[in-house]
Amino acid sequence: MFELMPFGTIRNNPFHELDKLEKQLFGDFGSDFSQFRTDIIEKPDKYVLKADLPGFEKKDIKVDLKGDTLTITAQHDESKEDRHGNYLRRERRSGSYTRSFSVAGIQADGIDAEYKSGVLTVTLPKAPTITPPSHQIEIR
Repeated sequence: MFELMPFGTIRNNPFHELDKLEKQLFGDFGSDFSQFRTDIIEKPDKYVLKADLPGFEKKDIKVDLKGDTLTITAQHDESKEDRHGNYLRRERRSGSYTRSFSVAGIQADGIDAEYKSGVLTVTLPKAPTITPPSHQIEIR
């Protein structure tokens, strides 16, 4: 009950109109901006993860496995400078994207990754299922 905000507080918030304008212009774009789109396809013997990372170079992408967590990180730094007479324009842009996935039940030494045409494809082979031997127990 103490976490509820009175209606008047929203109207008195000077940033309320800016937040409303941002949502009208961009929708929910801001909530997903820090992540990249992925598809995960299950096949009988493996999973295939496809991550959309357009505009990145292979050297800017890292795929790390720590325990049962696979983390994909993409870092983008770009700098541009134009000179025309007395006019100088310099622009810099950078961004970092990270997503982590649970890979329990995956054969870690068989993971393979390929980056081609803006799509990172990670092949995750399923670990073989070990069924314990069954035997009948004699009753005394």
